[in-house]
Amino acid sequence: MSNIHIKNGRQIDPDNKSDGVADLFIADGKILSTASQPDGFTADTTIDATGLVVIPGIVDLCARLREPGDEQKADIYSETLAAASAGITRLCIPPDTKPVIDEPSVIELINHKAATSSQCKVSALGALTTGLKGEHLSEMFTLNEAGCAGISNARHPIRNTLVLKRAYSYAANCGLTVFIEPDDDYLSDSGNAHEGAVATRLGLSGIPASAETAAIARVIELIYETKAKAHIGRISTAKSVTMIQRAKDDGLDITADVSAHQLHLTEMDISSFNSSCHVLPPLRTERDKEALRQGLIDGTIDAICSDHQPHEHDAKHAPFASTQPGISALETLLPLTLKLVTDNVIDMQTAVRVLCNNPARILNINAGSLAAGTPADICIIDTEKMWQLTESNMKSRGKNTPFLEWEFMGRCVYNVIDGVVKHSL
Repeated sequence: MSNIHIKNGRQIDPDNKSDGVADLFIADGKILSTASQPDGFTADTTIDATGLVVIPGIVDLCARLREPGDEQKADIYSETLAAASAGITRLCIPPDTKPVIDEPSVIELINHKAATSSQCKVSALGALTTGLKGEHLSEMFTLNEAGCAGISNARHPIRNTLVLKRAYSYAANCGLTVFIEPDDDYLSDSGNAHEGAVATRLGLSGIPASAETAAIARVIELIYETKAKAHIGRISTAKSVTMIQRAKDDGLDITADVSAHQLHLTEMDISSFNSSCHVLPPLRTERDKEALRQGLIDGTIDAICSDHQPHEHDAKHAPFASTQPGISALETLLPLTLKLVTDNVIDMQTAVRVLCNNPARILNINAGSLAAGTPADICIIDTEKMWQLTESNMKSRGKNTPFLEWEFMGRCVYNVIDGVVKHSL
């Protein structure tokens, strides 16, 4: 770690109600000041941020790093390196690794690998049920003691509602947030596209919107009863936005996020059987996309995540229905969010709030802020920089993205994590 002076940057931090040109001073891995130079401070490194935007480091609420268990696709080193190059300072990984994160030893392994990679920080979610099988509750208290950031069953079903209710009650007693990927597997039934005219024309098995909304309805009722704190991730339908807004209005301790690709793509993008657009939940209608965007504007949706799922080449080169779902998305999280700003969908304050402030709050970590005394996790962006996403400039081992060859405006040019410059362009 060194003393760093970031000068003349436009600092944006909604939590601290700041948006203006100022200097920022870092020492011992923490932010000393975002205004005047502290007495006795001498910079080892000076970054001239004139014309650049300085924000807290990005916190990504859902990224699968494929390690342990699927290292043929990617690993913690490659994906944290990609994250750091994209302005992300912390990743949260679901528990559906191999082995499942249902024992402290798996969390310890992931923490060790992340520390060894020395790139981006990693938080892990513990399994809600043993082996994610939906039958027996995991040792949540032990997982909490081991440092898990929350508890989840990922997209694995818990069909027994009594088991689910008891799991929520146990999580509430442990002070753990339940992270939910809503899906009624009986309704989704191994589908691979949004149930509608496009899927019918292409002969693809459809997933109705009700597969998501029915699951959310069950979650909301159980949250009412158990008083658990819940985060609903990767919502994709207009009805989901309405249901979550109503639950918030009723006083439930509930938050939600959306994947960046759901804000830009629709079911029409699979029309040519583009397997890069095979995702779960599936790409929905134009109306759904607009409702998700509106949910960001009015605060119903609290965060944008990458839902990063890197794959090896063969996993995406087969008939659409036979390919594995998911997008390699770390390196497009920031530019896709900035595109919403340039398209006048949201402003920069909202962009920072949904990428930095709110995700840190959801994970209950000391991050997502430029306040003095907080860890020096900082992303510096050139919002005017034009660039094109190509396989050659992607650092993730997964090249499976529908955004290849897209022209973007805005890119991370410096990423500082705990007072160390991890990336500079």
